[in-house]
This record gives sequence, C-alpha cells and structure tokens, in this order.
Amino acid sequence: MFGLGRAYWFILAPLVALVGLLALDRALPPPLPSPGAVSAVVRDRNGEVLRAFPVEEGRWRLAADLDQLDPDFVAALLAYEDERFFEHWGVDLPALVRAARDGVMAGRIVSGGSTITMQLARLIEPRERTFGAKLIQMARALQLELRLSKAEILELYLTLAPYGGNLEGVRAASWAYFGREPDDLTIDQIAMLIALPQSPEARRPDRRPDTAIRARGRVLDRLAAVGLARTTASADAANDPAPTRRAFPAEAWHVAEALVAARPEVRDHVSTLDRALQFMLQDSLAAELPETGNDVQFAAIIIETESRAVRALAGSASRGRPGGWIDLTDRPRSPGSTLKPFIYGMAFDDGIAAPGTRIADLPRRFSGYQPDNFDRRFRGDVTIAEALQHSLNIPAVTTLDGVGARRFNAALGFAGASPLRPRQAGQDSGLAVALGGAGLTVRQVATLYAALGDGGAARPLVWFEDEARAPVGDEGAFQILSAESAAEILAVLRRAPHPGGRMPALLARGAPDIAFKTGTSYGFRDAWAAGVAGRYTIVVWSGRADGAPREGVTGRDAALPVLFRIADGISQSGPDAGMDVEGESDTLPDDTPQTLAEFRQDRAPHILFPPDGAEVWSDHAGRGFILAAQAPGPLRWYADGRAVGHNALGEPVWVPPGPGFYLVSAVDERGRATEVSVRVRGAARRAQ
Repeated sequence: MFGLGRAYWFILAPLVALVGLLALDRALPPPLPSPGAVSAVVRDRNGEVLRAFPVEEGRWRLAADLDQLDPDFVAALLAYEDERFFEHWGVDLPALVRAARDGVMAGRIVSGGSTITMQLARLIEPRERTFGAKLIQMARALQLELRLSKAEILELYLTLAPYGGNLEGVRAASWAYFGREPDDLTIDQIAMLIALPQSPEARRPDRRPDTAIRARGRVLDRLAAVGLARTTASADAANDPAPTRRAFPAEAWHVAEALVAARPEVRDHVSTLDRALQFMLQDSLAAELPETGNDVQFAAIIIETESRAVRALAGSASRGRPGGWIDLTDRPRSPGSTLKPFIYGMAFDDGIAAPGTRIADLPRRFSGYQPDNFDRRFRGDVTIAEALQHSLNIPAVTTLDGVGARRFNAALGFAGASPLRPRQAGQDSGLAVALGGAGLTVRQVATLYAALGDGGAARPLVWFEDEARAPVGDEGAFQILSAESAAEILAVLRRAPHPGGRMPALLARGAPDIAFKTGTSYGFRDAWAAGVAGRYTIVVWSGRADGAPREGVTGRDAALPVLFRIADGISQSGPDAGMDVEGESDTLPDDTPQTLAEFRQDRAPHILFPPDGAEVWSDHAGRGFILAAQAPGPLRWYADGRAVGHNALGEPVWVPPGPGFYLVSAVDERGRATEVSVRVRGAARRAQ
C-alpha cells in the first residue's frame, strides 16, 4: 500500500505543479503592449512613406514586419544575439551556463546569456538587473513563448528595442540614421543596428560617434568570424563616419493627419496620394510665397477625376505663416464666382438656356437685392457663353432666379457640397449664392468640378487606395448636371481668356488644355481658381487665414496662374500623367434653337418632391405625401394619369394605393407638363 501511495504521488505531483503553473500563468499574464502603441504611418499609393507620427512622449516606434526587413539583417541579428532562437522555449540553458562560466573566469560579466525572448520580457516589463529579476524574465519568456509564435516574438522585439533617445525599433532607427526603411541594408548598417540596442545611450551615433564606430567594428568582427561579413569589413568600417540623425518623413502634413483620424485602428495607411504630385504641389505653393505678404496663404487639391482619388493636397503653403497649421482645404470660405458654371448648366438642363442664348447684362433689382458686376460696367446683351467666360454677375443672378436659388442650394447639398449660409440668411437661401454668398471648402468645390469633368455625376472624394481600386459604380452618385450640359460648360470654360502671358493651349504644343473658372469673394477676402485639366481636377485658393481682405487681389491674379503652373507640373510628372482625354473637345453647337435665342424665365414647372427616381416609404395610415414643385402659378397634379386631390390648405396630397412604380406629373396653366418616376415601398393602404 505504501509503495502504491508513493507511485500516486509521483504521478500527481507533476500534474499539480503543472496546474499550479497554468493557474499562475492565467493570473499573472505578461503585459503585452497594445497594437495601437506603435507609430502610424501614411504612405502614398505606391507605398512610399509620406509621414510618420510619434507615440506617447514623442517616441518613434514603428511596427516591424519580418517580410519587410532585410533578411541579411535578421540572420546577422540571430547569429549575434540568439543563435538557437528557433530551438529553445524562451530560455537557453546552455547559453546561461556558458555566460556564468565566462563571468567567473573573467571576474566580470562578459555576456548575459539572455535570449531575444528574455530581452523582450525585459522591454515590456522593465526591472532592475538583479538575480530575482532574471528569474522573472525567464518565467515571462516562457509565458511569451506560449502565447506568441517565434515570428511574432521577433517582430515585437524589433518594434520595442531601444536605439537611443526617443527611437524604438529597428524601423525607427533605420529612418533616423539612414533615411530609409531597413529592407536593403549594407553590412555596415546591419552592424550598427545590431550594436545600438546593447547600450543605446552610450553608443548613440549622433552624440557619441567614436563609441558607435567602435561598437560597430566589434559586431563586424564577430559577424566575420561566423561567415556573415567580410574579414576586412571591420577595417573598412573604422574609416566610415557614424551616421547623423535625420528628420522623419513629414510630407502631406494636413491630409496625413486627417487620414489617421479617419481610421484610428489602422497603423499603416496606404492613401491615394501620389508622392511626386504631392511634392510638386507643395513646391508650387511655396514658390508663390515670396511674392505675397507674410500673412497670405495658399491651399490646393489635385483629384484624379474619374476615380475621385485625391492625388495631392496642401492645406497651406507654409506652417511658418499665420494659419499654416490649419488645413485650409477644409474650412468654408466664400467661393466667389466658382459656382456660376453649375447655375448655367442647370439652366441648360431645364431647357431655358443654351451657350448661345442672349441674356441682358444691365442693372436689375431682384426683390431688394441688386447685384453689380465686378468692374461696375454693363455690356448689354451677351450670350450665356460670354457671360460665363467673363464672369458677369447680372446674367448669373438672372439665370439663378430662373433656376431657383433654393433648388440650386439643394442640388449642391445632394452633390456633397452643401453651402454654409450666413446666420442672418434665415430660411431664405437667396440669390447671392451666385456670387459667393455661401461658404464652401476647397474640397467641396473640387467635388463639384470633378463632377463637371465626369459627365455631371457628383461622387465623394476618395482618400484610401483600397477604395480607389474598387469598381466605380452609380451608388452614391448624384447627377447634378446632365452629361450634355456638363460637356457644353467645359467647352465654354476652355475658351475663357487665359492668364496674362499665357498662350492658349491650342496654340502651344504640349500645353494642358484647361477648362477653368476663377472666383473672388466680396471684399477681396478669397481668391479662387478651379479647373478640369485632362484626367485631373485642380482647385487653388489664396487668402488670409483670418479672412481679412486683400484690396484689389482677384482669383485671376492670385490663384489662376498657380493653377496653370500646377497643371504644367502634372503634365511634366511622367509619361502617364494623362493631361489629354480621348474625345475631349471645345466645340460648341453652331446654332441656338429659336426658342432659346433669348433668356426667358417662364419655364415649365419643376417638381421638387418627390425627386425623379426617388424611393419613398408608405405606411398603413394612408396619410400620403404632399407634392411640391417650383412654378410661377397653380398646378394640376396627376399620379399614373389620375388627378391628385388637395387638403384643407390647398396642398396637393398623393396617397399611393400600394407599393410599386408610379409616374407623377404636374401641369401648369399654359399646359406645360413635367413628370418624375417614383418607387413606393411599404404595405398596401388599408381600406377605410
């Protein structure tokens, strides 16, 4: 019986110990760093790093990825630090025994015998170097090996390893000392990156270059001994200076910050930006600064029109000037005359105007609002094309009055460019929007002009490359103009007078053909230029960040030359710049229909609700929908040919009999009709 009891203990004791260890492991897990504790990086669409962001306390810590590291560096690191890394379970007992023996024989610590896993344990849970701390490190190393794969342990170590100052991880060190990713390193660079974590402050190349060079040489000697470096490498390294500290990439300052904020859970962002175009745009804006006052700023954006991918964005020209730290592409400013093309385009769609339609440029009052031309001159009868090309104010306001200011504002909102009206505007949208009486951002203006260059279809801007590569469909698009009207507006704008000293594109070989429009806000506070050049949409803004006026400075003077220089820069950026678009034409119809020879505002009614192609929900109560339209007089309403009744207030109320597709039409007193197609969803109305 006694022998049998001892046998049970021999079996149970290890099990009890194992259970106890597992319980301790569960109760005291290693403090693994969170994935968000590494620097965020923003890349361009080709993977080039544009900007990196420090973590807490200004430390640079970039996540390491073995697939992106130089394999020679990884091999040299393991040979130098932990040659049995893939064989042990976190603790290399033979290495510890050898380290103890060497220490006793030398009378001092020669090597610590710590594995990379043990070093990682010390990094994530720092302790004073004592015998007890060493035992805890060994226990933690075993815990890490249970939780992580060898590749994960190595990546985490290369992310957290100290390299002096505020540098953590091999990628941060490579950027700081070599100005590049550690994906293709020389043997001298490999040796330096191996030597630094052993004594990061004492060997900092930027502060103690002689010590760093000697440490690099010792690593090279050892690598040469195991056949991973040339035998002469150490001698060669002695003659090479220590690397100096470099700044981390900090391009695309404003947009990079916005992209990181948009996807805070992501650490490595691949944007739609193009590094070459981004640099060109930043340089183009910076080149304008010497010619302006010290408080003047520029902001600009370049969009690939078809995909809506933002290829470059500069929120300011200089962070050294007032407002330079603000992304001025995302601040509402008065757009001046930049909205006039869309007013005329909607008039084309409504059938009340065409490029050749004649319209009066004469003083006129609109219910208390009396606009004036910029130069205080009036030109009598002009064509719509001439009014747009010369940015005449009276014809634009007259046309907006015919289109409808509220409807125009609503269309801008549906297109993703909802105007910000002054507080005193109240419920009245007003006609002043034609002349910049409502705020828009550079991004919103770019959204509209990209629609103009893409058949009138407005879509949101795209900021991440994974979204840009997705197929472009109709989902999320709003047809602010028909394709025909958009093409006519572009043709008119291509014939606008070019900036002084600029030869028209049709006379200059290789010059980009640009459909452009300028804008100047009231009081000369904002200067704009927006245009479509080949495959790209460009918008430039200039002004003071605080909104102070610049007397006499217009969009044509301050912004348009910059837009043309940016377009030139795009065309020179490479063979695939794509400034020309197949089928692009600046021809206008030779003849204007007789019915559109003169501008008239007594147009056919325009249905506001329900809009064409809308889907509406019908409930069980049978309350129906109040129909609305813009028309000068009373209307008769029909749904699938049946007359629509009115409520006690005289409003037309349509009660659909059930789900399905319906044709809703409105007819004015002169018999002019308009109709929309509507889909009704929901259950059939209950019988009363």
